Order: sequence, then structure tokens, then C-alpha cells
Amino acid sequence: MKIDYKETTSDLLARINIHEKYGTRNIDDWMIETVPLKEGMRILDVGCGAGKQCFSYFDTLNGKADIVGGDVSEELLTKAKEENKKRGTNIAFTELDFNNPFDFENNTFDLASCSFAIYYAEDIPFTIKEMHRVLKPGGYLFTTGPMPTNKQVFYDIIKEATGKIIPPMPGSSRYSTEILAAVQSLFSHTDVIIFENPLTFDEAEPFLIYTRASLSEDRKLWTSFFESKDEFETVMNKIEAVAQKRIHDEGKIVMTKVVGGILAKK
Repeated sequence: MKIDYKETTSDLLARINIHEKYGTRNIDDWMIETVPLKEGMRILDVGCGAGKQCFSYFDTLNGKADIVGGDVSEELLTKAKEENKKRGTNIAFTELDFNNPFDFENNTFDLASCSFAIYYAEDIPFTIKEMHRVLKPGGYLFTTGPMPTNKQVFYDIIKEATGKIIPPMPGSSRYSTEILAAVQSLFSHTDVIIFENPLTFDEAEPFLIYTRASLSEDRKLWTSFFESKDEFETVMNKIEAVAQKRIHDEGKIVMTKVVGGILAKK
């Protein structure tokens, strides 16, 4: 299934900033606690984006790891390489399209991770097989993605504002079903760990910033909602009216991020 979606740096960073500012839990801490990291590991981060997860691994392991970050986005890789140079770290960032064979030998890495990206793969079994192939025996796969109940209020407000049915999202519709099944079919042991992070908005503006950052790219997928830029702005105005009403009536909007972490051993 080909998915026409590439998130821009500005939209990604806007959403990350909202998570960090309004959330009650730190997903980066949770991921580090969940992944069995050890000094000396060889790590591949697939769909590394601007390198956030790679830098987190590097810091946790005091730089005592061989880390490779791969992504298909030239814009995000440039951002990662700039940060790598600024920090003086020695992470290798390279072009990697997880829809094609990985340019790595079999049994190369101790850990392969993919955070909030794998559900955009065209052929999930193929991508999982490639991650499995490059792992050493006993190596770990760690991937994260939204569960079906993720940020339900976000969709509730959009549905109320538009009166339209929300189209299935690649993440929440594929992660706990198709992706989990593909992992379980290849790996010797698989665990699913749930992370919940309520984001509390006392005013509508940050919620609207998050919504705009999400939908500015999602409209490529939400073709039943957006056919033009003008229509996008019309929908955003409707969403703003509903969000403002919720703030007035309830005093806040609580949007809970519900993320699944799949940890599997080869």
C-alpha cells in the first residue's frame, strides 16, 4: 500500500514541542527505559527523521555505541547532520528507504528501531523482514506507533466540526494489527508495552497549533476533507470554533496520546 506522505521538519518539530510542553510524561524517557540498551551495541534507527532517537541512544550510552540513522527525507537528514556536527557526535546518518532492500549485511546490528514511521511502509512484511535480516541472532527490534485509542479527542473535535467520517489513519489502523502480526511471525518473542501521555490544554491555541501541524500534511491522505488550500482554512476555522467552545464549557481539552511499543527478540 503506497502512502503519499512525508512530514516536513517544521510540522514535526511543532508537534514534538507541543508534546513536551503540555504532556505529563516524557516519551523519550519511556523509550530509553523500554529498550535493552548496552554499551558497545551496533544500532540502526530506521526512519530516523532529524535524529532525535539516535542522539538519545548516544547520550544514554555515553557515546559508547556504533549508531546509524537512516531516512528517506533529505530535509530531515540535513537537520540531523547539522545537529550531529554541532554536538560533536559521531553518528552516521545516511539515506535509507525502508521500501527497498537495506544496504547492510545480514546479522549486522544488535538493535533496530523505528519510531513513528513504520506504518508508512508500502509493504509491511517486507520492511519487517529487512529489519529482521540485518539483526544479529538475539538482537532486538523496537518500534513505536499509535494505538487505536490514540488522541481520540483530536478526532472527536474534527468530526464534530465537519460532520464527516474520519478516514483511517496509517498508524492507528495498521500498528496494532498488521504490523504487530508481521513482527510476531518472524521473531522468537514479542512484547507490546503501552505508553499514555495526557496533553492538557487550558486554551485552544496550542491545540490548534498541533492540529494545523498534523493536518497540513495529513490532508494529502484526507482527500475527502481537503481538495484545496481554501478548504483547509475553512475546516481549520470550524475546528477552532469547536475547540473554543470546549474550552469555554469544560475549562480545558485533554488529548491523551496512546502509543504502543513493540519489543521483539530475534
